[in-house]
Formats: sequence, structure tokens, C-alpha cells
Amino acid sequence: MSKGIKEIPKLTVDALLTENRVFKPSAEFTKQANVKNDSLHKKAAKDRLAFWAECAEKLDWFKPWDKVLEWKVPFSKWFVGGKLNASFNCLDRHIKAGLGNKTAIFWEGEPAGEQKIISYDEAYKQVNKLANVFKSLGIKKGDRVAIYMPMIPEAAYAMLACSRIGAIHTVVFGGFSADALRERMNDAQAKLLITADGGYRRGKVLPLKDIADEAVAGAPTIKHVLVVKRAKNNITMHEKRDLWYHELMGKAKDFCEPEHMDAEDVLFILYTSGTTGKPKGIIHTTGGYLTGVTNTMQWVFDLKSKDVFWCTADVGWVTGHSYFVYGPMANAATQVMYEGTPDFPERNRFWKIIEKYKVTIFYTAPTAIRAFMKWGTKWVEDCKLTSLRLLGSVGEPINPEAWIWYHLNIGKQKCPIVDTWWQTETGCILIAPLPGITATKPGSATKPLPGIETVVLDDDGKEIKEGGGILAIKSPWPSMLRGIWRDPERYKKTYWSRWPNTYFPGDGAKKDEDGYLWLLGRVDDIMLVAGHNISTMEVESALVDNPIVAESAVVGITDELKGQAIAAFVILKEGNNPSEESQNILKAHVVKKIGAIARPEKIIFTPELPKTRSGKIMRRLLRDIAEGRALGDVTTLADASVVESLKSKYEDKEG
Repeated sequence: MSKGIKEIPKLTVDALLTENRVFKPSAEFTKQANVKNDSLHKKAAKDRLAFWAECAEKLDWFKPWDKVLEWKVPFSKWFVGGKLNASFNCLDRHIKAGLGNKTAIFWEGEPAGEQKIISYDEAYKQVNKLANVFKSLGIKKGDRVAIYMPMIPEAAYAMLACSRIGAIHTVVFGGFSADALRERMNDAQAKLLITADGGYRRGKVLPLKDIADEAVAGAPTIKHVLVVKRAKNNITMHEKRDLWYHELMGKAKDFCEPEHMDAEDVLFILYTSGTTGKPKGIIHTTGGYLTGVTNTMQWVFDLKSKDVFWCTADVGWVTGHSYFVYGPMANAATQVMYEGTPDFPERNRFWKIIEKYKVTIFYTAPTAIRAFMKWGTKWVEDCKLTSLRLLGSVGEPINPEAWIWYHLNIGKQKCPIVDTWWQTETGCILIAPLPGITATKPGSATKPLPGIETVVLDDDGKEIKEGGGILAIKSPWPSMLRGIWRDPERYKKTYWSRWPNTYFPGDGAKKDEDGYLWLLGRVDDIMLVAGHNISTMEVESALVDNPIVAESAVVGITDELKGQAIAAFVILKEGNNPSEESQNILKAHVVKKIGAIARPEKIIFTPELPKTRSGKIMRRLLRDIAEGRALGDVTTLADASVVESLKSKYEDKEG
């Protein structure tokens, strides 16, 4: 370990084996819980398809289905022949039930004092009007609409308005670059982009419209750009192409008939990183996806009509889709939507919001929790968090000490913690405690939910009853992805080629003596940075795109706050010298090509990369070098001295 490097505790298999703290639900919580016993698990085990059919019946259907499941590996169809509409299930049925005056969204802008209280009546009106705006712009069933927005109510309206008319939305995180936005719009062949002039982040205005203009310049299928006036920053409006949201909304009618969608009609495409560098357009359909998110909201979060739910995820990620828009609103939940960051204007902003709106259920990421730990408890102590009754964690495995800090300082030892495992591809939570009945262990997502059949397998596909291996799912579930947009072969190869008839999510896992699952992160070349999947190939491609770079190799390294950070090993072209300026140029280049989330934490210049005789880069060794660990076996390297050279460069840089 070189001078100045503080060793960070690793979430290792050994550490997991020695974790023996257990937290049982209180009798008081169990008494009021939505799930009080194991009857759901028993029902699912007895007849899985009948169980899922009963779950689907919680939705309103225009026409019942003819068949629960049609399964032709690896393609599934759920609730075949059934007709419904996502927007109707999130809005209309609540209005008809007399819940129109209920608060749907407490919206808090980042600038102090900005807030809106939006009822279900108001959300219904806005979504209907926007659906009519979309129709006036020529958008029809099956067309793709790109959404590139800050965390403002119009982002949710846009998603629901698409679903109302049968358009397919693809939401792109507002922190992504023009290149990333363009690539996603082009793959989806989107006809319309809805964005904002700007959004707020840490007191600064993000120029979303400027970024959108750059992206649309290379996106020939985009016919119109609809612009929400949010930050009132100076922008360029292109005649005929660009239209102001408020002007069109002012002319739109208040009602739009909801399209009767087949259960298997596509609801949305959401892009996630792939190991080849090209993002994968994950497809989710209407009936199965809504069934999954509607029921897991009730089971995992123990949602009640009086709860105030706050999922801190951006709508650009699947968590924002499933547990801000569709899951909560299908259940007529009241929730918080916040535009900014947890540390602006001060590091107590989240706690102030919880206190202000009397949040009862709080769902956030381990990255945020580790940041809260680093900032210290002083930011929590002055805020009243007594309204909280349940806490959640999402995005990556949570290390046990962060779990304990969350339990002690935010939950005040009275709130169950639901550590949830799922993916963009799964649509909804698959592994999590049921808070009224499951004893929790810090760092474990516990057990699969009812109707979900998981196993831990070795490389040969043999089941591991206790110990470490690879997570797999044995049977289809309603909210599973239906494929990759325009690339069915990639879908089969990525998720179904490792073992026969078994879904491969790409995560390592351990099963302990009690049957609890401990997720261990990615087993492929996907890095999990602050809860977001980023492929090594995508970052390498961005680096090599710069004219001074000859070759690069990227690895994920342990980071105290983010879970993983990005380390890049770079070979410069002749005539270019390593320097701090070169590092800054390359970091900025990655941000431009992908977005700030992919900025490398470290760039290490090297004359060579360690490779096997077949030419494969030894990423394991690069991680060892970047993290300052002792090197493993180097007998398969073509030139082992390269590793020592890299190691010494790293130590010199850090020392």
C-alpha cells in the first residue's frame, strides 16, 4: 500500500460470511403490514400462474386476458389477449373512485421556496392535454417519443401522456451528453423530443436545450422538439421544429380517450449499458410490467393510502419509472418529487424535505447513504424525521456498515429497511425483504419475492445450495424485459445463452445457511458507478475517440461513496506526453461523449497494457494495480514486467 492511500473495507465474501446481525420486524409493524405471513409465497409455490393472474386482477382491464402465459424460450407473453392502458390505471380509475382531490405529487424545486402540490385531478388534466398535444404533432400508437427532462412534473406527465395514446417513450437521463442522447434517439427512431430550456443542479442551470440541439442535429427522425420553460435561460428556438410546451398546452383539450392497449404492446424502451459499448434498448410491455410494479409497491413498501412515499431516483433510470411514476401512481400514492441534489444549498436538504412533507417511506441509493455517512450526523440531528416508518435501498449492494448507519441515524432503530435487488431488465423488484415478516441482515437483499424463482449456480450451471456463484432466474415473471429493441439476437445471447432456459442477470451472489442472498456485483465488464451501469467498452471507446489516445483499458475500482469508480489505463500516441493537462482533457472528453456519470476517477498513462498471449487485456490485474493490492498470478502474461511498471507508476502517482 503506497503512502497516502487509505485502505477502504471491501465487501468481500469473508466479510459476508461473518455478518451475523439480524433484525426482526417488530410485532407492531407486522400487525399493520400488508403482508403478515407467508401465504403469498405458499400461493405462488402451489400455482405460480394462478398467483400472477390474481396479481394482475388488481389492475383495471378493458378486456380480460385469454391466457396467463405463453412461453417460448426466451420470449414470453403475459396476459395474452388482455386490453388495458397504463395511464388509465395510474389516473382515471382513481378519479372514478373519488380520489381526485388526493395529492399525487409534492414537487420541490432546487431553488429555495419553489414547490407545487399536484392533485390527481390536476395530474389527470395535464396528462390528457399533453396527450392531445402529442396527437396534434402527429404522434400515434407505436411511435417513439424521447424525453430529456429535469425532475419536474412535466417529465411524469410526458410518460403518462405517451402511454395514454399508445406511444412508446424512451427517457434519457438529463445528465447524459448530446452524443448519448443522439445515439438513443437514433436507435429508437424517435419522432419527437420533449425537453426543457434548462434544469437546476447545485445552484447552476444545466443547458438541456443546448445539449438537445446538438443531439437533434444528428437525429434525422426527430420532427419536433417540445420545450418546457423551466429555468428561463437563453436558448435558440428553431422555427417550425421547436415548439413551446406552454403555448400548445394552452390550446389543448382537457380529455383524450385512452388507447386500448394489448397487454404485450410496448410501454417503453429504456437504454442501459452493454458490454459491447452500444447501449441496449430494454423493452417493457404494458400488462406484465404494470402487474409487477403495482404489486411490489404493496408488498415491499407496505404502502398505505396515508403514506407519503419518496423515491429519490431520477425518471431517467428504471427506478424512477417503476417506483416514482408507474408503481406508486397505479396505487394512488402521494409522493415527493425533488429536482436537485441532497447537498444543496446545504447537506441537510433531504432531511428538510422529509420533515416538511412528513415522508413516511424513503427509498434511496447506497451511494447517497455513504455520502450522508461521510458528511456526519450533524446534518440529520436538527431535522425531525419522526414521520418515517420504512426505509429502502436500491441500485447496488449496500455494505453492512452503511446499512447500520441508515438504521440508527435515519430510521432511529424503528424503521424496517428493505434492501432491494432488481434491474432495468427485470422491471420491478425481484429480491427483497417483506417488511412485516422477514428478519433482515445488513447487506443482504434476503430472499426472492413470491412468484420469483432464483438459484445460485456455478460456471457449469450446477446449483449451489450454500456459498458463492452466479445469480440466475429459473422461470419467467410478468415484468421481465421482452427483448432488446431491434436486436433479438443480442437479447438471446446476453441473457439466455449461458445456461439452457435460464435467465442470466450478470450478477454474482452468495447464498448463506439461512437461504439468504448476498449480491456481489457484476460478473461481466459492466461497472456499477453510483448505482448506474456503465460498460468498460463504452468508456474505452470514448477515450480512444480522442486523437491523442492510441489504446485504453477501463476497470471499475472500489470507491467509498460510489461503490465503484472508473480507472482508465491509457496509451498515448507518439508525440503526446503524459501530464495533468492530458488527464483533464481526457476526463472532459469522456464527459462530452457519455456524460458526467462516466468521468474517470483516475487516468494512469502507460506505454503498454498487460495482455495474455491471445491478446486479451488482463482487467483483474489492472484492478489490482489501480487499487494498490498485491498482484496475483502473472504467469499467463506475455510480458509480466509490464505489470510491475504499471504498479510503480501508480505508486509514484499516489505517493
